[in-house]
Formats: sequence, structure tokens, C-alpha cells
Amino acid sequence: RGGGGCPRPPGLTSALCRSSPRPPRAMSGPPGLKPLVAVGQVTSTPDKELNFAACAGLVREAARRGACLVFLPEGFDYIGSDTAQTLSLAEGLDGDLMGRYAELARDCGVWLSLGGFHERGRDWPTTQRIYNCHALLDPAGESPRPCPARLGVPGPGRHLPRRTLLSPGHLVAAYRKTHLCDVELEGRVTMKESSFTNPGTEIVPPVSTPAGKLGLSICYDLRFPEISLALRRAGAEILTYPSAFTVPTGSAHWEVLLRARAIESQCYVVAAAQTGKNHEHRTSYGHALVVDPWGAVVAQCREGPGLCYAEIDLDYLHRIRREIPVHGHRRPDLYGTVVAAAAAGLA
Repeated sequence: RGGGGCPRPPGLTSALCRSSPRPPRAMSGPPGLKPLVAVGQVTSTPDKELNFAACAGLVREAARRGACLVFLPEGFDYIGSDTAQTLSLAEGLDGDLMGRYAELARDCGVWLSLGGFHERGRDWPTTQRIYNCHALLDPAGESPRPCPARLGVPGPGRHLPRRTLLSPGHLVAAYRKTHLCDVELEGRVTMKESSFTNPGTEIVPPVSTPAGKLGLSICYDLRFPEISLALRRAGAEILTYPSAFTVPTGSAHWEVLLRARAIESQCYVVAAAQTGKNHEHRTSYGHALVVDPWGAVVAQCREGPGLCYAEIDLDYLHRIRREIPVHGHRRPDLYGTVVAAAAAGLA
């Protein structure tokens, strides 16, 4: 079944995959391999070295399975136990950690979506505040190329074809989170991201990747359909929400929000996630998943760190857009005029 395959990599015993049915479709031409993406679920801690080792292991596993794009969640670099530690561990995009991920992208021949990097921007010396940055790396600053040949479980002598690359991966795009998570659920969750984080000031145009045109967002952005619709208008085919949802909000809202963003934008939605106990004060919801443009969950991690996989079927996406052309039915001439109409006594 195209667009929703979810093979389970060897050695990842703590992550389970789930596939959901979707409407049947006619085959056009001989079946072929479609771009495969891998979605990571991790338990980051304040230990950056352990976090890198865990994430690098997932990226290498995904590359061996033939994924061309690997998604890691918000806080993939670390999750600090308090604000002071969070600020002290932050780095610039030109720092050591991002350099190591660039080398990893080159060595594995994959694109990396690194969502929720704690970035010290150029204004750090004056503001002492960071950005929540979604960085996208390609293997070597090249134009999008087809995904590598799909492999099954690697056997003796089998490996992913490699090219000779002389430079590390290239930073293709950097989106700074525009909606900061300031919430207070009485007796359960208190978060004040704006107390130490600067909001981003722009939506980044979708980026062409081997899997499709990728629109970048982060976690709390999921609650604002305006950004997903703006990315759709700009040509996005895949929306990504790397996240670190809490258990109370995740259990109530995670899947329904992701499916809503997929249905209204008619895009694939990819959401890498933090899971489990990050430190003594923080537990994350998990359930990293992929939703297709029909709104079906086609891949999902269950408990613990691991990967889930999905094929991206752009023919299917464009079929849905042709059959239900909501994008062409929108009425931008009306939206935003309700208040003015009410003031004029017309509503």
C-alpha cells in the first residue's frame, strides 16, 4: 500500500508501528518505490552527548533502511531541567553540535529535519535569550536527489550506496518558532517559553527535498492553522511539527490536531516526538506519527525511543487535491471581515 508503509527496523524493540486504512485508488503504471521518510521518537535529557549518540543511532538505522529524510523532535539536542541549564547548554548554528549533525547527514547520505534546536542567535550577547530553531540539513548542499535504493533488513555484504562527499551537510533552512508555549494547566502543567526564548519573526518558504516540498513548524505552532495554510499556499506538500508535548495535552489534543492540519491543508503531516521521562520534572507524551493528506495515520511510534516509517506518495496527494479542491474554494475576500461587519450592524 503506497504512502503508508511502516516497516519496523531491526533492533528497535521499544517502538511499534501502526498503519491505518485509507480509500482505495487505481494503480497508474507499474508500482515503484516512493520516497521513504523516517520519524524519530527520543527521550532527550540534559546530557547532550548521550542525546547525540541516541539520535545518531536512529539516523544511521534509517539510512540503512533507505530513508532519504529523517525527522528528529523538538529538543533533540537536550531538554534542560530548568531555565538556567537550558540557557547554559545552548549553542549557535555554527557550533560544534550542529557541525556534528552536518557530518552525520553527509556520512549517511540523508536529509535531516532537526526540530527545536536551542539556538544562541547573534543577539545572544545583548538579550541572553535563545531561539527555538528548526534546522534542515541536506547531505552536502546539493539539489534534491532521489531517495537511495530501499533495503530490507541488511544482510552480509549489503550496504547503502554512498557517494564521495568532501564537505559536511549544508544548512538549507532555519525556522525560528513563532508561537511560544505559555500555558498553565492548574495543578498539572506550567510552561513559560517566552521567559527565555525570542519568538521568530517569519514563516520560512517550503523547501524542496527528495520527499516533497517541506514546510517547517515546531510543536506549539500546531495549534495555529494559519501557519499550515500559509505554507500550503506557498506550495508545501509535507508539513512537519517536531514536538515535545506534555502527557496531559498530548493525550487530549496531539493526534486530532495533527490530523486536522493534514485534512485542511491536504498535506502529509510528519511529527517527531519526545517520549518518556526527560528529567525529574518533565515527562513527554510521545506517539510520533505521520498523517496522509486524507487524514489517516499511516505510521506511529508507540512506547519508548525508536523510529516509524512512511512512504510519501505525491500522486495520491495531488489526486486528493483534485477531487476535493478546497484550496481553490477558499474565500480570502471574506476572511477577517466579521468584526467590521458586526460593527456596521450587518451581523
